[in-house]
Amino acid sequence: MILPNDQEHAPLDKLDDWEDFVQDGLYPVAGKKKKDDYRNYDAPARDTVREFYRLNHKFQTYDFVVGKKEHYLAFDKREMTVFEALDFLNTLVDDSDPDIELDQLQHLLQTSEAIRADGHEDWFVLTGLMHDLGKVLCLFGEPQWAVVGDTFPVGCKFSDSIVYPEFFADNPDNEDPRYNTRLGVYEEGCGLRSVHMSWGHDEYMYHLMKGCLPEPALYMIRYHSFYAWHREGDYDYLCDDHDREHLKWVKKFNPYDLYSKCPVLPDWNKLRPYYADLIAKYLPATIKF
Repeated sequence: MILPNDQEHAPLDKLDDWEDFVQDGLYPVAGKKKKDDYRNYDAPARDTVREFYRLNHKFQTYDFVVGKKEHYLAFDKREMTVFEALDFLNTLVDDSDPDIELDQLQHLLQTSEAIRADGHEDWFVLTGLMHDLGKVLCLFGEPQWAVVGDTFPVGCKFSDSIVYPEFFADNPDNEDPRYNTRLGVYEEGCGLRSVHMSWGHDEYMYHLMKGCLPEPALYMIRYHSFYAWHREGDYDYLCDDHDREHLKWVKKFNPYDLYSKCPVLPDWNKLRPYYADLIAKYLPATIKF
């Protein structure tokens, strides 16, 4: 598979660049931001967001996704502990997020700690910590538009409920009769398990965690960025009863992922022993990425 020729024009493509985007004063005081102010793509806090989605929507084609799955789901790139992977996320700021510029480790801790504070099961807490760990794909040279951001089905017509739908005009699949109809290559009610989603950390981490976490956790990980489905109510025609039953878990997880974002930083040194025990309970000592 040939990578897009202008992939080097991704908003950020080097670790050093990510650190340059961490600036003070761009996020509201803790507790002062209204829910309606989150995911403000009309006026995002950073000018990288629109450029991110322009590239994402242009290059996330059916063939691109299938090729990335063949390449990465062999899990033969690197073997690491969870803590080594978390250390990498400490250098990463997500270009697709219009809300906040904290590094990803802090976002994971905020999410998992909010879940724990509400007294949920320990596997749910661990899901909060692990849900974005697939962003380690950036370690392997992937540009952010192929790692983060909202996800959506490929192989069928792109919905107007996806953020910045106008950018799909430059996607080759938009003019391909195999892929630009309502069902495309799929059948009515085939189930999301039969649908290829745009490639990124969600799909990657789902496959990585299969066999380690319960089914509701896997749904949270795989579809937490599929906002066109769990927030806008779109794509139900591709779903089966299993998807509809587990949609409640994705919706249950979403507020922790979204509204726990605040600049009050959890103390990783104090929290680390708790999470070390939790990781050891569910996951192997090292993971092949």
